[in-house]
Amino acid sequence: MARADRPAVTSGAADGPPVAEPARRAVEAVWRIESARIVGALARYTGDFALAEDVAQEALAEALVAWSRDGEPASPVGWLLATARRRAIDAFRRKAALDERYAVLAGPLADGDLSSGAAAAPERPDDPPYDPDRVDDDVLALVFTACHPVVPAEARVALTLRVVGGLSSEEIARAFLVPTPTVQARITRAKKTIAAARVPFELPPPEDRRARLGAVLSVLYVIFTEGSTATAGDDLLRPDLAYEAVRLARTLAALLPAEPEVHGQLALFELTAARFPARTGPDGEPVLLEDQDRRRWDRSATRRGLAALGRAATLGRGLGPYGLQAAIAACHATAPSVRETDWDRVVLLYEALGRVAPSPVVDLNRAVAVAMADGPGEALTVVDDLAASGRLSGSHLLPTVRGELLTRLGRTAEARAELELAARLCRNTRERSVLLRKAAALG
Repeated sequence: MARADRPAVTSGAADGPPVAEPARRAVEAVWRIESARIVGALARYTGDFALAEDVAQEALAEALVAWSRDGEPASPVGWLLATARRRAIDAFRRKAALDERYAVLAGPLADGDLSSGAAAAPERPDDPPYDPDRVDDDVLALVFTACHPVVPAEARVALTLRVVGGLSSEEIARAFLVPTPTVQARITRAKKTIAAARVPFELPPPEDRRARLGAVLSVLYVIFTEGSTATAGDDLLRPDLAYEAVRLARTLAALLPAEPEVHGQLALFELTAARFPARTGPDGEPVLLEDQDRRRWDRSATRRGLAALGRAATLGRGLGPYGLQAAIAACHATAPSVRETDWDRVVLLYEALGRVAPSPVVDLNRAVAVAMADGPGEALTVVDDLAASGRLSGSHLLPTVRGELLTRLGRTAEARAELELAARLCRNTRERSVLLRKAAALG
């Protein structure tokens, strides 16, 4: 079957079997939560990225009909995996030269009916498709596979975000400020490269993990960033993505306990996710930092984040890029209010971050901290320099910050124009509504 840009659940052809709405919602929910684990397990079984995605889609299509007829099974993920394995076996059967791999695949299902059809898919509660407590987690193995050195760096991130994070090519393109066709080409090329190089779908041996670590950390960072502030859509947060990145970061910290940046990234994720409960109101509207009820912050996540930051500081020779970002998050997490935040320290940390990992976004965030520490005038100079460089052209972030600074300086007409520009550039409905309200409030 044709692969969509992003695995999706459809209602089937108009002349096909009827699909009940509860079944469609159930299939969508399982796929939204478990797609990465399902594809990861299937990739390990088949050794083929493309086949894993294809048979997963076929299993989804069968589930729509079977669950409408028979109801949702007790183990939906197990049902989908068993059905997808059967489709993979059928594919291997059609390739006579793959007898050995077919035999390995068929082994776990030998005591069941090997015929096609979703109704015969066995439920095996004693043989779970994954164990979240295993270090050799299928999803993490998938990340390391996508980050193999044979795959170009930009393609590694795109492929992992596509398969593990569930992001569409359009979302990945926005995250990296590149055209969508470029992202699609990178993903296709990466899959072909992995297949041609016969990269095994498993965690690499310890001596090879460090070589891929930078790429893995980059992938997890982008997944978490998209989850903590969605680039587009009707929701500010995508907690399913963010918490999956947190889970993978915890697994990675258990796998590589002596790597300071692994703990630094975990600290950043925990401290940032701790604020999630207060970042949106009952209707899903964003709640700005100064308006958040800090009593709603997740104190357990804060404690975990601070502990991980302590380990990163102990293991390393100074904090790296993720550790520095975690230290900034810690300033917010431990402050009683925005006004009482140690903004001078935040400025220093952003300056250090700008030296070890320079980027226009770091400079923009430093300008926000400078505005809080020293006033909007000095910060506006930094922002104007960024605007002149063109490094953030097309992003709503720069006019958003510039609009805020101009508002504080009393330059109302200019501020309103900047906020309206930011709203036009912003693809997230919730963020856009905040920007438009701010612009309207300026008259």
